[in-house]
Amino acid sequence: MRVRVLFFGMLKDMAGQTSDCMDLPAGASVGDLLDRCASQSPAMKAAMPSVAIAVNQQYSATGAVLHDGDEVALLPPVSGGSATSNPHRASIVRVPIDSNSILDRIKRGEDGAAVIFEGVVRNQTRGRKTLYLDYEAYEQMALQQMESLAEQALRQFQVRDVALVHRLGRLEIGETSVLIVVASAHRAAAFDACRWLIDTLKRTVPIWKKEHFEDGSVWADGEPFPAEIPRASGSPNPDRASK
Repeated sequence: MRVRVLFFGMLKDMAGQTSDCMDLPAGASVGDLLDRCASQSPAMKAAMPSVAIAVNQQYSATGAVLHDGDEVALLPPVSGGSATSNPHRASIVRVPIDSNSILDRIKRGEDGAAVIFEGVVRNQTRGRKTLYLDYEAYEQMALQQMESLAEQALRQFQVRDVALVHRLGRLEIGETSVLIVVASAHRAAAFDACRWLIDTLKRTVPIWKKEHFEDGSVWADGEPFPAEIPRASGSPNPDRASK
């Protein structure tokens, strides 16, 4: 059987390509495919303990059996025209985010609070001057995950409405990379939901950033995936720097 393998972030650099087609024996598992990928380079093998896997845009364990035509994505720890699922809840764009228009669209007369979070490109990282950032995503899966987070926030925090927007491509200093808006009758629920949304998005949604400096570029270290998301092998490094 033949499956398509997608590489993202630093794994794309290690593999030297964004995708590959692999022929595997019938009944092969995700783990068998990962062994094949790990054999490509020592760097790829070393990265496996912190890598998550998605089969057909759903997180998957290594024991899952693959089928002909499956799409397998190798996802390093995530950093968060346009593609859109429900434009009122989650979207991914490649143009500047218009925060004011999204806030105006969400607010209603019954709301007592509207909390906004904007992630902004800063001009330095750990003392190195940042020139600009590049964001990439596993877009279809990222949109599904963002929409799922929105629905979960509505249920868990009993807020009235939310909007999540993430931008991809090149972003200059001072530009907004991610926007979250939460509207609610009460401020406490809105604050709690907004904090939960950005923290969870940054840990689980397959979006990565590459930081460009005066003396080179590097994929930003990501936060380890939550424990409930299976890894390719081993355990994540708890000392890994956050984004």
